Amino acid sequence: MKSRTKELLLPFILTTIIIVADQLTKMWIVMKVPIGTIYRSFANDILWIVHVRNSAIGFSLGKDLPLQVKHVLFIILPLILLFLLVLYVLRSKEISTLQRWVVCGILGGGIGNIIDRIFRDDWVVDFVSVKVFGLFGFERWPTFNVADASVVVCAILLMLSLLFTKQTSTEEVKKEK
Repeated sequence: MKSRTKELLLPFILTTIIIVADQLTKMWIVMKVPIGTIYRSFANDILWIVHVRNSAIGFSLGKDLPLQVKHVLFIILPLILLFLLVLYVLRSKEISTLQRWVVCGILGGGIGNIIDRIFRDDWVVDFVSVKVFGLFGFERWPTFNVADASVVVCAILLMLSLLFTKQTSTEEVKKEK
């Protein structure tokens, strides 16, 4: 495989790993833990493994919307955005290697949750609940999954890389050639 092609496609391994890890953990939760049940509590009740479903997006935003609107906002629109993100990763010459990897991590998380929205009757399986002691008005952080964690961590890394990466101007690139 040519070096450039390898550089473009290799980060999609992370996408695949996240999708597989996300779906396997959700499958395990669905098979082992009844909905609404705390399976285990760790570290003095700080961390719970619990089975809940989310028919909306993060923080249950949009849970009361009609189903047709949810399909457009939470399946069709994200699929279009994920497709555009793939094109960006494959075509952009301005994206750094780190940024390519973290965008592929965001893709993996996004695809993991879209799989749930399309193929699970009760939509997205969430199972990690963390006590945050009133932070942002929450006693417990909204329950999440591997896909959610991947999107958040990778988005933070992407923002940090954009903030702290020196931008090369087109003038500098022309001078280097």
